[in-house]
Amino acid sequence: MKDGLAVDKWLLLSIAGLLAVGITMVLSTSYLYSQERFADGTYFFRKQLIAAGIGVAALIACALVPSATYRRLAYPLLGFALLVLILVLIPGVGLVRGGARRWLALPGFAFQPAELAKLAMVLYLAHSMAKKEEKIHTFGLGVLPHLIVGGVFLGVLLLEPDFGTALILAALLYLMLFIGGARVPHLLATALMALPVLIYVMLKADYRLRRLMTFWDPWREAAGSGFQVIQSLIAFGSGQVWGRGLGESRQKLFYLPEAHTDFVYSVIGEELGLLGALTILGLFAVILLRGLRLTARIEEPFEQYLAFGLTVLLGLQALIHMGVVMGLMPTKGLVLPFISYGGSAMVINLMEAGILLGLSRRRL
Repeated sequence: MKDGLAVDKWLLLSIAGLLAVGITMVLSTSYLYSQERFADGTYFFRKQLIAAGIGVAALIACALVPSATYRRLAYPLLGFALLVLILVLIPGVGLVRGGARRWLALPGFAFQPAELAKLAMVLYLAHSMAKKEEKIHTFGLGVLPHLIVGGVFLGVLLLEPDFGTALILAALLYLMLFIGGARVPHLLATALMALPVLIYVMLKADYRLRRLMTFWDPWREAAGSGFQVIQSLIAFGSGQVWGRGLGESRQKLFYLPEAHTDFVYSVIGEELGLLGALTILGLFAVILLRGLRLTARIEEPFEQYLAFGLTVLLGLQALIHMGVVMGLMPTKGLVLPFISYGGSAMVINLMEAGILLGLSRRRL
């Protein structure tokens, strides 16, 4: 406190709680899978521990960096993020997994540039909107430039393809423009203009169309595109109120695909029950509420937009992940921040949390 290093304790405790649960659940959900695949039950767990350690160090560093530094980094980071996203598309450079080209091979690990693109987009929007604050209500100077930049990123992401990240960036873009004072008719008109493109993207890939159709009735293709959602719902149902107990999930035994990443919340519901699932939901709600409260207390435009963007980004990812695994949204692979396995997401999410904590430190 005397050194001025105090941060929002509720925000910090919520992040720490989610991180602790995440490390535990990665071990629980991946042990048998990594034992079968690598003959080492702790393979994913150890990699996640390393990512969490790097992420925590990054969180502390980001909390201490002045906001003016982030503003100076906005354009360079945006350009770098776009560059690495393009590199992913080059055959022989980008790694192909599950039919998608989303990773760059680096010594010792694979990096997912889409995670960096999310942070870069928040910094860019915060800086640009603060600079054009008095013109944001105009279409030509306030809205169109941001839509063009966002559209370039969305186009590159759809080429990977990474529809989930593209959806998050589109929602983030429109929400930040709205909160910045852009006129609703401008936003609605451009959204309607983009609708045919969205429909084309949905119809072009057969698997996306099947996922959309089975969203209404997963049991229609119980052994096909509805399999993941059905197994997820079975996991939630069998957990009941108190859960089966930590490590006692049955659905993770090769019934539920990607139990340690895209469907980790399902295993939480099975092993920790309704109370565990609600606890995780409550921790994310605390982050969302404290982040919005922080946004309301900030007067400097860049910092205000930055706090709002980071809060919305973390909240959107959690909301979509939970919605998908509970059958409330069409199936789309997205990690749960601070919990799902994934080194790139873990480090970048903790960096985003660190920036938020740094903004709260300067308000205490």
